[in-house]
Amino acid sequence: MQRLLPVEKPGVAEEGYDIYPVHDLAPGKIYCDYASLARKIAGAKRVAVDGFVGVDFACFARELNKALVAIGVHANWWSMSAAMRSPGEIEALVAPFLGGDDPVFGFRTSLELSDFLDPEKLGRIVPDDEAEMNILTGIGASLAGWDGTLIYIDIPKNEIQFRARAGSVTNFGAQAPDAPKKMYKRFYFVDWVVLGRHKRSILPRIDVIVDGQRDGEITWTTGDELRAGLDRLACNAFRVRPWFEPGVWGGQWIREHIHMLPHDVPNYAWSFELIVPENGIIFSSDGKMLEVSFDMLMFWAGRDVVGAECHALYGDEFPIRMDYLDNFDGRNLSIQCHPRREYIRKNFGEVLTQEETYYILDKKDDAVVYLGFQDDVDPEAFEQALTESHRSGTELDVARYVHAEPSAQHALYLIPPGTLHSSGRNNLVLEISTTPYIFTFKMYDWLSLDLDGRPRPLNIRRAMENLCFDRKGDAVERDLVAHPRLVESGPDWEEWHLQTHPDHSYDVYRYKLQSTVEVCTEGKCHVLNLVEGESADVQTAGGSCFHLHYAETLVVSAAAGSYRVINTSGREIMFVKVFMK
Repeated sequence: MQRLLPVEKPGVAEEGYDIYPVHDLAPGKIYCDYASLARKIAGAKRVAVDGFVGVDFACFARELNKALVAIGVHANWWSMSAAMRSPGEIEALVAPFLGGDDPVFGFRTSLELSDFLDPEKLGRIVPDDEAEMNILTGIGASLAGWDGTLIYIDIPKNEIQFRARAGSVTNFGAQAPDAPKKMYKRFYFVDWVVLGRHKRSILPRIDVIVDGQRDGEITWTTGDELRAGLDRLACNAFRVRPWFEPGVWGGQWIREHIHMLPHDVPNYAWSFELIVPENGIIFSSDGKMLEVSFDMLMFWAGRDVVGAECHALYGDEFPIRMDYLDNFDGRNLSIQCHPRREYIRKNFGEVLTQEETYYILDKKDDAVVYLGFQDDVDPEAFEQALTESHRSGTELDVARYVHAEPSAQHALYLIPPGTLHSSGRNNLVLEISTTPYIFTFKMYDWLSLDLDGRPRPLNIRRAMENLCFDRKGDAVERDLVAHPRLVESGPDWEEWHLQTHPDHSYDVYRYKLQSTVEVCTEGKCHVLNLVEGESADVQTAGGSCFHLHYAETLVVSAAAGSYRVINTSGREIMFVKVFMK
């Protein structure tokens, strides 16, 4: 089960990892009912209600209309569904970006929202100026040319995925729900891209932002308050809302250590700490919470967040990703690799590829990291063995082909694109990477079935097109395991460089700290994670202070300039610092 974000932040019974990190907008800024929204828009002749895919516009219209009638306002209601191209036309429009029969991969679309609309039909949606109020609802409502109040309903992408699995939403312009994985592919390569571009274009003129993840129960604030809140984050620091998923190989570490999570799942395989295309940011006021997508921050003030140089290279793409892979008492991850940079650009239209590292936060004695090849590997024989295993459903002799490194706590294992790798069971991996997160070419999945009872798709051919077979034998320990080097120290702190591979576009440093250290951003965004110790305070030069618990992730914006980390654990702590080279 997926818990909805509650309207009010629950009290935390004990110190520890916070699954609802909030950023205060000051008192009286967030409202939590339709009655207050009705009063806000009363007197407007024209209202456009735009929003993201997965929003229940019918529910919103029904509840808002009740609230308007209760205060004596009678509105004419219009729907953007009348302006959409037919489902058949839209299917043909999106088909080139969906990868045909490929169950996982497509190509990042170049379509715009206007391509989904019929201009002639849209032109027929004309407000009745004799009416007391006209309200147009649906995706793209802001494109109708109505001059009036603009409401935007946002919804977290994790909630969209749960609605897709429940069959309660469709892809944008689709006639009916489809299989969840097929819907996700279209969300990722088409819907989220198109509607993200649209969201960016209208963000400066949104009058009211609504959190639409709860049926019949909303929170909202004004567009001005939203943009002011985003400005503050862009000059200081912030945590995104993490979310958690079970998986076939998932473990028990997250369940046992993060006490706010529900336990009605078999395991937790992932904690999506900082996967920007899917995470949200929570604002709060008087205890009430409102969540918006992280990309709103990048659309509004991305240059301040990541710095001028990084923004010039990657635009609105936030480049650094962090997540946890938990297979404590679970299973091995698949034997896999990720695409090289040119391959992902040519085949999938992505700006960045997955340049990973595994930071071992915790482990059991028998844990290993599968990394690179055995010294005598024969590529052709390896491919034949993979193909035969897939065809016949027989076990692969992994040790025959794959190199394994003993897992060491606080070690960093380097996984540049094209590197064969996997986490063996009984690891808690802090996976540090560049942002893309679905481009995993699985070669062998230990004959496991997914939670839906079906094998997960393998991508042996794509993997063979990307694998670097020279990453093998003794070269693995030399080139793919970071060797920490002390670079600077103070009276009670040390800074160590965990140098990444030349094919990594980011770097990793680790601090050991007894009391306090001052760190300059030097025009770069820093991503921090507390990897040892109970807690620390992070104070930015702009006056913000964040209480960071063990295993939590914090983003310090480039525009913050500097920040101070204060040990509040009563013993030595360690935190990692990640930034783009």
